[in-house]
Amino acid sequence: MTADVDSERPGERPNRGAGDVSGGYELFRDDWGIPHLRAADALALARAQGHATALDRAWQLETERHRVLGTSASHLGAEAVDWDRFVRRARIADTARRCFDRLAPETAAWVTAYADGVNEGLAEGAAQAPEFAAVGLAPGRWEPWTPLGVWLSTHILFAGFPTKLWREEVARRLGEDRMPLFATDGPGTAGSNGWLLTGARTATGAPLLAGDPHRFIEDPGVYQQIRLACPAFDVVGLAVPGIPGIAHFGHTGHVAWAITNAMADYQDLYRERLRRTPDGGVEALGPDGWYRAHAHTETIEVAGAGPEQVEVIETDRGPVIIGDGPGAGAADAAGGEAADGTFISLRYPPRVTGELGFDVLPALLRARTVADVDTALDRWVEPVNVVLAADTAGSTLHRVAGHVPVRPYANRLRVVPAEDPAYAWRDGETVPLPRTEVDGPAGIAVMANERGLAAPLGVEFAPPHRARRIRELLGADTDWTPDAQAAVHTDTLLASSRRLLSLLAWAPELGPAAERLRDRLLRWDRHMDADSTEATLYARLRTDVVHRLAAHPALKGVTGADDPWRSAAHPALFRPWLAAVPRIGYALESLLTVGLLPYEDRLALVAASAEAVAASAAETPPAPWGELHRLSPWQALPDRTPDASVGSDAQAIRPGVAGDHDCVLSTSSVPGVTDLFARGPAARYVWDLARREDSRWAVPFGASGVPGSAHHRDQTPLWARGALAPVVTDWNLLHRTTPHRTTPHRTSRRPEENPAMTAATEPVAPALRPAVHEQKVEGFGTVRLVPVDPAADAELLHGWVTEERARFWGMADHTREQVRETYEFVDSLPTHHAYLALRDGVPAALFQTYEPDADPVGACYDVQPGDFGIHLLIAPAEGEGAVKGYTEALLTAFIAYVFSDPAHLRVVVEPDARNEKALARMVRVGFELGPEIEKPEKTARLAFLTRAALGLA
Repeated sequence: MTADVDSERPGERPNRGAGDVSGGYELFRDDWGIPHLRAADALALARAQGHATALDRAWQLETERHRVLGTSASHLGAEAVDWDRFVRRARIADTARRCFDRLAPETAAWVTAYADGVNEGLAEGAAQAPEFAAVGLAPGRWEPWTPLGVWLSTHILFAGFPTKLWREEVARRLGEDRMPLFATDGPGTAGSNGWLLTGARTATGAPLLAGDPHRFIEDPGVYQQIRLACPAFDVVGLAVPGIPGIAHFGHTGHVAWAITNAMADYQDLYRERLRRTPDGGVEALGPDGWYRAHAHTETIEVAGAGPEQVEVIETDRGPVIIGDGPGAGAADAAGGEAADGTFISLRYPPRVTGELGFDVLPALLRARTVADVDTALDRWVEPVNVVLAADTAGSTLHRVAGHVPVRPYANRLRVVPAEDPAYAWRDGETVPLPRTEVDGPAGIAVMANERGLAAPLGVEFAPPHRARRIRELLGADTDWTPDAQAAVHTDTLLASSRRLLSLLAWAPELGPAAERLRDRLLRWDRHMDADSTEATLYARLRTDVVHRLAAHPALKGVTGADDPWRSAAHPALFRPWLAAVPRIGYALESLLTVGLLPYEDRLALVAASAEAVAASAAETPPAPWGELHRLSPWQALPDRTPDASVGSDAQAIRPGVAGDHDCVLSTSSVPGVTDLFARGPAARYVWDLARREDSRWAVPFGASGVPGSAHHRDQTPLWARGALAPVVTDWNLLHRTTPHRTTPHRTSRRPEENPAMTAATEPVAPALRPAVHEQKVEGFGTVRLVPVDPAADAELLHGWVTEERARFWGMADHTREQVRETYEFVDSLPTHHAYLALRDGVPAALFQTYEPDADPVGACYDVQPGDFGIHLLIAPAEGEGAVKGYTEALLTAFIAYVFSDPAHLRVVVEPDARNEKALARMVRVGFELGPEIEKPEKTARLAFLTRAALGLA
């Protein structure tokens, strides 16, 4: 609508409808800032997912890219060198390239589209993220294979191959018979929960699928709530930033799926014998003798320090990840002896097969039945997962998915000799993957990393406590609803406390204070609730027992000065797997049961701990568990973590919560080391197969990874207390966000949990804003469309709309403040958008778009599918701007922008019927005049421009 094109008052409140199309996709957000993306096809949607993720998680994406390449130390400094050395030695990036090259062509195109979207959004996302400036880093470029590298680097340690190093140390120092003492079936570590209820146990008669993946919690979070919609599918789920699609937890509206770690063993460590050749190369000893191994040297740049060299060696078994390469002295001539030292190679399926399973991801998005999910997962590779799925027809699935090679059982336990053919993988053979039926009288399936369905595939599993407790809770009702799942998510019963408390009950000759402590703990309900001081006392007792066991002569050889953690034989990266005190803490239940100490010695040890804890409690009364048991997330820049003494900021990133490592609410501290926890629910979900809109989800922090964003930590209060946010599926309840910028979102219905506030920023000049459209018009200049900033542009717009020439605009009597308020309202709508048109960087026009069926004009004519309305106000043309064809040149760019979206079939304008100049211009451009319509403020004349009129049909 120009001063001579249209006169509809922008301040009129239209109906709400769908959002704007920009850059080939639509971006909406719900009250929690969660992105909902809609595009014309799957490739455009993958590009949109990459772009939106770059806007929300630019620093996280850049961190992951550097972790893939082994270049983190270049900006994070010496503390990142250990990781960089490992991923280079393990050849993660090269493996990702191999796997990408073997993708089906359509999958490769889909992954490439995602990487392209990331690249398009990174600069804008990085401009919002203060971390880049803090380390002096500019965002780099994503290659098509980068997402596969992110997946590999994220999961390369998932199967826990460093545990084999620990078993080697225990066997060597304490004897092979001592290895089972530290098996995690006794103690358990943090692990995922998942459960499926058939229709027989739900209020609706349709299945429910719920759970919470437990892993190291990172800030920003490792899971991204997202919705991906195109004509072929419409899926909500938890994506991994940097990975297209939704791999682990998704709901297509027809079928839903979820996973937990199967605890399978599918990676092997081989002890290699290497020697240096006279020409500086490396040979390895294999079953058929010595042969030339691959070897090359790479340089790790280190911020604040000199560069470091790393020799990358790969044998027929795999990359050598331990050992600095053989020296020159042992092989001055061909046939020399093997070099001294420990050299260990890693053999892992993607490196061997060139397959990662990414062809599964687009198939999952298109799945409509359990059978579709099942078929897709037959091609899954890594990590190996237990899967639950259900569909709207009531069908269910409970199976293992992934690649487990066939090889001797000894490979699962220890480091094995590379030259012995007995330990080789059987080429092309994989272990059959277990599955079981869900349907039955119980109507319940549970997966909690226990020794269950996946038992034939692994060595150590989580203890059975969580799985048993979930079944117990679910079995108590047959009328389950989505909201009721929170009671299962947040259950705090610590069943593993039974062994220690049983010993405490029979501990001999306790003093009065220790007697009172015993009485108090034996009356305790064994729930690790946040407000429980008994939970704190139990944790103190457990810690003291762990320390006394660590000091016991029975464990001398792996504790104190002999702790494998102190050894320089293995890279520092693997020390968490080699530290004795955490191993004792996690294995406490089994260590207090059988095998290590006689029963009387165990009683005496617990009695001594009770005396010590009772004395300590007399001096320092226990605080509630939640004050001690706080989240300690991983951050790439840990020095930016708010200080623990800073009230609200500290609570936002380090909330105190309930739970413990063997509770269903598995917030895993390290017994004997710290009450803080770094592992816990990285997300929670409930998928309802009756009504997807009744599904629920939550993450530890928020949808945005940008510090200061309203959605950076707005879900933390929900997560900390176990509440869940609704999964919004009605597009009319979402808020439009221009894809190329971040706009404020409406406040939540719970403003105390979801403050609608953003960090104060300086106004950005129009010429410096990202454009939604840019076009060079021959003989006129470059036209850029940038979003209106109501506060920054109020003065400019007020000057335009109050001129006599703009009388048809209907705002001649508005004050500057009223103009600002009007465009703040327009900016809040998902169906109406306002842009400044810049000609060679100078504001030249105000361009607005709207959807007629969400506007008062929609009541005045028969709106057709694909109709899209525009208004145009031309700025005063002065000096060099007063050129012939000025308005037509701008219209050329505006119409090109509108029709860049294939969903837009017809442009609609409605100038004042008296504005003959504007009507004549519309006809010259190609518009067809329509009927006059009566609006409250004017008599308007409709005009329509179709794709066909421009030859675009």
